Amino acid sequence: MESVIGLIVLFTALGGVLSVAGAGLLLVLPRTLSQSMMPGLVSFAIGTLLGAAFLALLPHAFESRELIDTHKIFATVLAGLLMFFLLEKMVLWRHCHSHECEAHAIDMEHAHNVAAGKLILIGDGIHNFVDGVLIAAAFLTDVHLGIVTALAVITHEIPQEVGDFAILLHSGFNRKRAFLYNMLSSITSVIGGIIAYVWLSEVQGILPYVLALAASSFIYIAVADLIPGLHKRIEFAATLQQAGLIAAGVITIYLLHSTLH
Repeated sequence: MESVIGLIVLFTALGGVLSVAGAGLLLVLPRTLSQSMMPGLVSFAIGTLLGAAFLALLPHAFESRELIDTHKIFATVLAGLLMFFLLEKMVLWRHCHSHECEAHAIDMEHAHNVAAGKLILIGDGIHNFVDGVLIAAAFLTDVHLGIVTALAVITHEIPQEVGDFAILLHSGFNRKRAFLYNMLSSITSVIGGIIAYVWLSEVQGILPYVLALAASSFIYIAVADLIPGLHKRIEFAATLQQAGLIAAGVITIYLLHSTLH
């Protein structure tokens, strides 16, 4: 089990560092280039999230323990979807992936108020903590599942962090402070992973339901937050590109999961 806690700490820390660093890299690129890359990143993230949910997390939720109640697993997924909807309504679950979307547009109107930036950091801290819990639950079930889950988290975090960086910059933070504070907020992922490891190790029976909750999180992010943004571009070429990148994300998770097993 010592190796498992080591992997949890490594991948939760790596996920936070890579997502923030990736977002920081996009921000230093020419604006036209970073904007042109964003739709592709979002489309690929949708594929990895849905692939991880349906091809990895949910199957393991049913396989991880004998005599699992199928109805309870699906009830957990449904409850999770409703819970994430309410959390997002409370502005605690932020997965807007462009600073031009509605949620960020509202914040931009109050960009002169540093409180907007602080709110982003608080929301990110809570969100990253939950991500850490989900990654830990996956690793406690199966090391390979943990790696796949961490990969899915990283792919959707990068475009989100770009939007959050934009809010911080418009709230009065300079680039150095915005990067530092975002990096600090990502540490909560490691904290969530460690706490989950200690807690879930003692209550192994609930792991399948935590995995179901993780799947509902990924499904909600992909379907409720990311896919609607893709509908802003309805040209055939754009639609074809989006579908291709979503499929690429799903295939990536499938191949990674199959190879690791």
